Amino acid sequence: MSGTDTVPKGDDLQATRRKIFDELTKIVDPEIGVSIMELELVDKVDINSGKVAVDLHLTSPFCPAVFGFKIAQDVRDNIYKLQGINEVKVQVSNHFMADAINKQVNESKYPAKAA
Repeated sequence: MSGTDTVPKGDDLQATRRKIFDELTKIVDPEIGVSIMELELVDKVDINSGKVAVDLHLTSPFCPAVFGFKIAQDVRDNIYKLQGINEVKVQVSNHFMADAINKQVNESKYPAKAA
């Protein structure tokens, strides 16, 4: 099997995208109990050869940082657990703690994948 066999193409890419969006829909803003997708907090999702980059913003620039960390970590961990995903980068913007959130979340250890 060559390295290119693992790159999602066409229908596979669409299926991967659907799985990612399904996972994002499960993530709830802990402060208000509503899905981050329903709140339209996800700005962009890029998928490239098993690597996913997610850009998102929070409900306000001064929402409690602990909730921002939780949302960003859940995004990274939930997407990483999907089959065929080997790297996830989350980029939070428009928040007073965005740099700290991005650094902590993106440098944290990935969760174990299901066997």
